[in-house]
This record gives sequence, structure tokens and C-alpha cells, in this order.
Amino acid sequence: MENEEKNEQEWLENQDGTEDAEAERKEELLAERREQQSRISELSKKGYNLLKQNMIQEAQACFQEILEEEEYNNYALVGMGDASRKIGRYQESVEYYQKCLEVFPDNNYALFGLADCYKALKQYAKAIEIWERYLQHDDSNVTVLTRVADAYRKVRNYKRSKEIYDKVLEMEPDNPYALIGLGHLHYDFKDYYSALKYWERMHNINGNHTDIRVLTSIGNCHRKLKTYDQGVPFFQRALEKEPRNFYALFGLADCYRGLNQQEESLKYWNIILDIDPFNKVILTRAGDAYRNMGQYEKAEEYYHKALNIEFDTYAILGLAMINKEKGNLEDAVESLQALMKNDPRNHRLYIEAAECFLLMNHKDKAIETLNQFQRTGLRNSQVSNLLDRLLNFES
Repeated sequence: MENEEKNEQEWLENQDGTEDAEAERKEELLAERREQQSRISELSKKGYNLLKQNMIQEAQACFQEILEEEEYNNYALVGMGDASRKIGRYQESVEYYQKCLEVFPDNNYALFGLADCYKALKQYAKAIEIWERYLQHDDSNVTVLTRVADAYRKVRNYKRSKEIYDKVLEMEPDNPYALIGLGHLHYDFKDYYSALKYWERMHNINGNHTDIRVLTSIGNCHRKLKTYDQGVPFFQRALEKEPRNFYALFGLADCYRGLNQQEESLKYWNIILDIDPFNKVILTRAGDAYRNMGQYEKAEEYYHKALNIEFDTYAILGLAMINKEKGNLEDAVESLQALMKNDPRNHRLYIEAAECFLLMNHKDKAIETLNQFQRTGLRNSQVSNLLDRLLNFES
């Protein structure tokens, strides 16, 4: 009995020792875990600070060190995604964000980054899907809302895009991204008056500090509305800010073209050509200006420069119109009919050819040429009016 009591005491003592050892081991493991978490936390902070300083490789090294210890650490995965996104490696970035979302499906930073990558990759439908997921958790984030509205605009969903932009303006009445986005939305759908309203509001808010893109956008609305004289000052102000800005130069030249101030338009076409001498669109515009000024040799020079770069319908048209002006009517018609085969929907070709036939006293051929356009199924008021006049006069 005494031996049994002794053995039991020894067993109890051994058990106590085992429990103490296990508790001690747990404490050690807990301390190691705390130390690891502290180290990971510091690496994470360091990585994000390096990202802010655009020290991408150094940041990636920090996040990679974390991932070697914790494969699904959400901070490191998002950090790697952000780093890749900053240097334009969007597909690589997508993979990091997706891996994070596999384990943390509601991580807003991963959702935001993933949607932004899809937007950069022009995969707007995917971007919308992810941003809509984000908004389920936070529907008052103005930055995300404007991005979603932008994406809907890109896929031409006018109603949903406007709805979200308007929501942003309810929250922030002068939000620049929503105002600019609404301007683009209406412009894309050819509602130039409404687009003008939003961009003018931006101009009223910022005054002399208005962004050059807003100035050119206002100018472009006036170009589309053919209120050229009102567009001129906005393009001029844009050029004061940036004298070689292509859009401002083009807009100003085109406004003067619309105002039939050919010499003024030519001045700006030639400035563009000093910068970009092989721009065939501008070469043909400059050729048109010389032609309208009666300087046919100079016009022909510019049209041929354009054609030396690449075939251009408007350069051929310009040369045909010079032939028309010079009385070389058969040559003009031949060029115009050749163009009709390449561009059968261009109503201007048929009108010019019909006018050439009329000058040659071939009214029947003029009527047939205009009917040829009508048979395309298209309708144009200029073609219809000329055809009606010829048919009524004939009767």
C-alpha cells in the first residue's frame, strides 16, 4: 500500500511537470508568434511607406518577405497588387488582388485595386462588377462612385452612369470628377448643350485656374454647335497655358475655318505641321485653306504631301475640287467616282460630282448620281434638296 501511494505521488509529480512543460511551450510559441506578428506588422508599414515614396522594388521586397512566412497575408497581397499596379503591370496585379479576395472576399482595398486594374485594361464590364461589389460595403465613397460612373460611361450605359454622377453631386455639389464626367457623358451622346453646361460650371468654379482640358472641351462644344466665335477664346486661353497643345491648336484652327477666316486657320494648321510634319489630316486641312484662298498650287502641294504618306479621301477630294474650279470637269468627275467606290456613304462626293455634271450640261447624269446616293439607303438633306430642285425644274 505504501508503495502504491509512493508511485501515485511520483505519477502526479510527473503529470504536473508535463503540464508545466506544455504551458511553458505554449507560452514560448505565443511569444514567437507575437514576435513574428510584430515583425510582419513593421514590414507591412515599411512596405506601404516605401510605396508612397514610389520605391517600388524595395516595397515589393518587404511584402515578399511577409508572403514567404504567410502566403495569404492580406496586407502583403494588397501591397504587392498596389506595387504592380503603380508600374503598370496590371495582369500581375490582378492575380495578387484575386488571391487576397479568395480568402478575404470583402477586402475593400483589394476590390478597389482589382477594379482599377480592369479599368486600366479597358475591361470595363469586369471593373463595374467589382466596383458594384465594393459599393455593397461602402456606397458613399465618392472616389469609387465616380469611377463606377466613368466605367458605365465607357460601356455607353447612359442611364446608370448619369444616375451615379448625380448621386455624387448630391453629396458634393461641386465634385470636379462628376462634373467633368457628366460633361463627357453628354458630349459622347451628342448632347452638346448639356455638356457645355457642366464644363462651364467647372470653369466658373476655377476661373483662371481652369484645367486646359476643360477649356478645350468647352471650345469643342462650341465647334460642334457651330458657335465658332464663342469657342475661339477658350482655345486661345488654352494656348496661353500650353502654346503647343495639339487640341487647342486644332480647335482654334477649326473654329477659324468655320468662320471662313482661312488665313487665321492656316496659321494654326502650319504650327501643328511644324510640330508634326507628317500628319496627313492636318496637311489636307491646310490644303483646303489654301484652296479656299484660291492658292491652288500651294493647295496641291499639301494634298500631294498627304497622299505621299497614305491614301486620303479628302486629299483626293481637294484635288478634284481644284480641277472643278479650273474647269477640268471630266478629271474631277473621274476622281470623285473613284472615291465613291471606296467611300459610298460620303454624301459630299455625290454632290460635287452632280455639280460637275451640271456644269457640263449633263443634268440627267447629275440626277442619276444623286439617285445613286439615295439607293444606299442613307438620307442627307443636301442631296435630297438638290435632287428635288433638279426634278422639279425638269418637270
